[in-house]
Amino acid sequence: MSTTVPTLTTPSLFREQAYLNGAWASASNGATIPVENPATREVIGHVPNLDDATVQSAITAAHAAFPAWSKTLPRERSNLMRKWHSLMLKHAEDLATLLTLEQGKPLSESRTEIAYAASFIEWFAEEGPRIAGEIPTSTKPGQRMLVLRQSVGVAAAITPWNFPSAMVTRKIAPAIAAGCPVLLKPAELTPFSALALAALAEEAGIPKGVFSVLTGDSARIGPAFTGDARIRKLSFTGSTRVGKLLASASADNLKRLSLELGGNAPFIVFNDANLEDAANALMACKFRNAGQTCVCANRVLVEDGVYDKFLSVFAPKVAALKLGSGLEAGVTIGPLITKLAQEKVNRLTSDAEKKGAKRETSASPSAPDLPGYFCAPAIYTDADAKMDMFHEEIFGPIAPLTRFKGEEEAVKLANATPYGLASYVFTNDHKRIWRVAEGLEYGMVGVNEGYVSNPVAPFGGVKESGYGREGSIHGIDEYLEYKYVCLGGIA
Repeated sequence: MSTTVPTLTTPSLFREQAYLNGAWASASNGATIPVENPATREVIGHVPNLDDATVQSAITAAHAAFPAWSKTLPRERSNLMRKWHSLMLKHAEDLATLLTLEQGKPLSESRTEIAYAASFIEWFAEEGPRIAGEIPTSTKPGQRMLVLRQSVGVAAAITPWNFPSAMVTRKIAPAIAAGCPVLLKPAELTPFSALALAALAEEAGIPKGVFSVLTGDSARIGPAFTGDARIRKLSFTGSTRVGKLLASASADNLKRLSLELGGNAPFIVFNDANLEDAANALMACKFRNAGQTCVCANRVLVEDGVYDKFLSVFAPKVAALKLGSGLEAGVTIGPLITKLAQEKVNRLTSDAEKKGAKRETSASPSAPDLPGYFCAPAIYTDADAKMDMFHEEIFGPIAPLTRFKGEEEAVKLANATPYGLASYVFTNDHKRIWRVAEGLEYGMVGVNEGYVSNPVAPFGGVKESGYGREGSIHGIDEYLEYKYVCLGGIA
């Protein structure tokens, strides 16, 4: 397997070592993990596969850093984070290039992700100094009550490969702003974006032990996070199966958890919707990152009266997409992340075809014989609940269209899943907007909008899509404890 080293304007942003307690480190036994470019299958570098002792030393360092960092004035923490934010913007093009190389998405999408990732550093740099307590009115003479909000302690974060910068900052920024040292375990498939962020954090002056990046095997690092009582908070984004395992493993020490898990988003188009707007929104919602997002439309539910017309508007847009390397001009769809991901999409589409779905439209590659893990974007019509893709996250650029008749059936179909992360509704009936938004069993509802992610809004799901919220004023609450102080004898 050939190796291609990334070419960056600032080469020092490409790091092949873990960042532990303010220093760059390798595994004590020299073990490494190769990282592949999914568009070319070439290795772009290696990261340490950290051993147990090194992981424990990182936890110890974070625990030692907690007292000083939690007592640092929020404005001082904010100033450091603002420097970090500025450095991200300064090096945005290198960060985007690195992201595309290890993850595969088009460079234009990577640039958008870097700006989005930086916005979490900025947002929580602003929220940190606003942490405030309460003084409830006393119910007894001579007594006063205070409610303090204090840092929860050392936090750990486990992030996915599909947004290797944004999912990092969405977790670590509120932790650091709240006074919590944080240990980050990035996905083995995409660690270089996280390590580049650590390099910029170091340059910004974030103290040692406050932010560490641990690379290596999830089967080793995950249990170290869940089993160590010194880690008081764990935030995870990934599959529901793994989220349940982490929750179970964290029960012994009652660790606080934030879990952002699987999704099965419905995208509902009613007869009175603006079909052009709905189709454009679906393009962004479904095909961003080649469909590899937890909030992308997984089931497109179209009311019977506009089903054929909507297909005629939507299909040409899908046909115009171009597959290829994310660094290639004009490419709008990059590869899937691995061969296993490619095989899963093929399994789901094969099942759908056997059960009556029809492949209507398919996009074209930018060049023949693409070497990476590519999957042509396509529309499938006549999809229904008999098909596996109606119940599983596709995580690929496949849009299955299902007919429905009436509002009641739409909501029933949409809620027919154990998941409840994101949902989308397109209608111009304002009464229906309220009814459907309130009736959908999802943590987020986009109304006439296909992109709901924003640092000022609470991101998270219900049911088996997890619990806890990221972003917004509520995101920092996940890293704070409430302490009630009762003062007597004042009269």
